[in-house]
Amino acid sequence: MASPKIEVLIPHDEIQARIAALGAQITADYQGRSIVLVGVLKGSFIFLADLVRHIDLPVRIEFIGTKSYEGTTTSGQVQLTKDLDKPIQEEDVLLVEDIIDTGLTLNYLQHVMSQRAPRSLKIASFLDKPSRRRIAVEGDYIGFTIEDKFVIGYGLDFDQRYRNLKDLCILVP
Repeated sequence: MASPKIEVLIPHDEIQARIAALGAQITADYQGRSIVLVGVLKGSFIFLADLVRHIDLPVRIEFIGTKSYEGTTTSGQVQLTKDLDKPIQEEDVLLVEDIIDTGLTLNYLQHVMSQRAPRSLKIASFLDKPSRRRIAVEGDYIGFTIEDKFVIGYGLDFDQRYRNLKDLCILVP
C-alpha cells in the first residue's frame, strides 16, 4: 500500500507565532489569578504543551479523555475515557481542545465541567471548523479557523497516526 500524500496547511512557524499570541492574551485575561488547564486527550496534548509555555501565570495541568471518532467520521456519541485527577470546584478552568468541529464533544465537556462548579470555564482550541457545527458552541481563544478539511498533524490524527507531524496537514487522496 502506497503512503498517502500529505500537504502542509499551516506551517509550524505560523502555528508557534499564533500560540505565543494566545498565551499572551490568556496571561493578560487571567492576570493575578491561577488557572487550571484541562487538556482534552489525545489531540490537544501538543497544543497544550506549547501553549502552557507562553502563559506566565501559576497553572495546574489536568487531562480529560473523550472519544467520538472512528477513522474520519464522528459517531455522534461522546464517551468519557479519562476523568480529571483532582476537583476543579471554585477554580478558573481553561478547557484546551484540539479542534471545535460539530460541537458535540465540546458541548458534552462544557456540561460535565459545569457540573463540577468551577469559578469560571473558558475554551481554548487550536482549530475551529464552524462550517461543521451541529451544536452552537464557541471557543474563547481560537488558534486558527479552517475550512471543512480533515486535518492531521500537530496532535491531530488519522486512526491514531500522524499526530507527530510538526505542521498542520491534510491527506491528499
